This record gives sequence, C-alpha cells and structure tokens, in this order.
Amino acid sequence: MKRQIAIVAGGDSSEHDVSLMSAEGILSFMDKNKYDCYVVEMKGTDWYVHYGMQKLKINRDDFSFEAKDGRHNFDFAYITIHGTPGENGILQGYFDLIGMPYSTSDVLVEALTFNKFALNNFLRSFPDLHISDSLLVRRGEPMPADDEVVARLGLPCFVKPNAGGSSFGVTKVKSADDLQPAIAKAMIESDEVMIEKMMTGREITCGCYRKGDDVIVFPISEVVTTQEFFDFEAKYHHKSEEITPAPLTAATAERVGEMTRRIYRLLGCYGIIRIDYILTGDEGNETVNLLEINTTPGMTPASFIPQQVEASPYQIGDVLSDIIEGRFM
Repeated sequence: MKRQIAIVAGGDSSEHDVSLMSAEGILSFMDKNKYDCYVVEMKGTDWYVHYGMQKLKINRDDFSFEAKDGRHNFDFAYITIHGTPGENGILQGYFDLIGMPYSTSDVLVEALTFNKFALNNFLRSFPDLHISDSLLVRRGEPMPADDEVVARLGLPCFVKPNAGGSSFGVTKVKSADDLQPAIAKAMIESDEVMIEKMMTGREITCGCYRKGDDVIVFPISEVVTTQEFFDFEAKYHHKSEEITPAPLTAATAERVGEMTRRIYRLLGCYGIIRIDYILTGDEGNETVNLLEINTTPGMTPASFIPQQVEASPYQIGDVLSDIIEGRFM
C-alpha cells in the first residue's frame, strides 16, 4: 500500500504563504506511484488538511482526520514550514511525542539552526569555519550604544531577526542613526535581534541531504542581485540572477562542498538543508564564510534546491523518496 504523506505547510511567520508555495512544489515532485500526499496547512491552532475540494480539521491528538470515507492516518510528515513552528523544533517535538516520522533534523538541531546567534557561536568553536562577528539584542534588555556597535562591527552592518528567516525584517544599516529603526523593524519578526558585521564578496548557496551513510552535496548556486542584499524582493520578484552551477573554480567548488558536508555532519542534520556562504578574497583562493543555514529551504520549482537537483545527476522525486524511506530503515 502507498504511504500516506502529510506535506505540512503554513506556520506563524511572515513566510506563511511562501511555505504554501513550497508545499505545492513538493506535491508536484512526489512520486505518486509510492505516496498519497495531502497538504496540511497550519496557522496557530488551526490545522487543516486539503482533502480534494475540502478543508478538514486535523485531530491534534494523533494528527489524523475524519472524512466521509472514514478516518485517515498519516505515515510521515514532510515539513516545509519556513519559520515557527516548523523550523525551530516546536513541531518536531510534537511529532516526536506522537511517534510520527518527519523529514527534518531533530528538535535540538532545528532549535539551534533557527537561532542565528547561538548557531554562530557554536560553530565558531571549530577553527576552520569562518563566521562574521555579531551582537545580540533582546526585547526588554538594555540596548547597546550606537557608537559601540559601529566601533565593533563597522558600517555598513546587517540587522536581522535572530530567530527567523532572511526574507523579512532585515536591514542593511549604513548610518548609526538607522540602527535603532532597523532593530525595531527586526523585532516585529523576533524578540531577539542580531547585528552582524558585513562581509563583502560573492554570495553562494549549497544544498545537501543524507542518503544512508552518505551526505550528498548538490551543485552550488551563485546569487547576483540588483537589491542591497538577497531580500524578499530579490527572491520572489525576479530582482536577482541565480546561476546554477555557480561559475567557481573546481578547487573552490570542492572546498565549499566539503564544508557543507562537514557542517551537516557536525550538526547531525537530516533531510535537505541549504547553507549560504560569502566568498571573500582572490578567485581560486577565496575564504569561505558561513552566512546562514536553512533547514526547510524553499521548494517551489524556481527555488534553489530544485534548481540544484536539476543540475545534478539526481531526480527531485527520488531525493524526496530517499528522505521519506530513510526514516523507515
């Protein structure tokens, strides 16, 4: 019999609708000969499955639902929520409690990778990883003086939600007078804000996933945008050029791939992740600087991961099947 797959999307962040687009992408990629797939949309405590033309309520006791043709139970949850609760460990904890296998890393890894400041400080303990300096600001706590921030991190610098994605609430700050408004903007998305030293160079991104004992690394993409940085406008309103495979020297591409594989193993990840980097220095001898880790990356047909799989020897449907079946071995 076919496995029953819940493609879990929506969530409570500003990327709710983007997540639904990713769910439609995953639905289109799935092997229909192996799986019956249904999109489960979450918003707060409203959880519904899209079942034909109906939206039916999910029973949160066991993640089942009732339809006219009887009670339905899922075998597996493919999580594609960008932000809370699917990218920060909360939903993973729920699925652990009810014994439902899922597509992402576990609670600890998701919580750590979602908290940019905590992740950076953990990975900074490995001397071969290059990570930009940063400061953390919490709602309700004293704010650092603007001149202290500038003295330490310089200008321009980036202000971004500490627990959240990179599409909303991010500001490239060019003047000390703009720091406090940027912090207020970021706090709309998160109670913690990270102020980060800017790295200038080529922005690239590399996806990978675990297949058995191997970590498969996909071809690297380069991002070239006319925006100040790779924000929501650049991502979703065609204001960037995404080049896959990226025009890198073979040696640089190999180093980036090995670093991606190493970080995946260091963290103990599962499923598809995508790591963003900034390359600084001379071509062929660049420093590879870690920028961000995405554990539920976008999965629309135009997103990076489908592009990278398309440029690889693999098929996206087979990759998704590997992730699902890997939980039943």
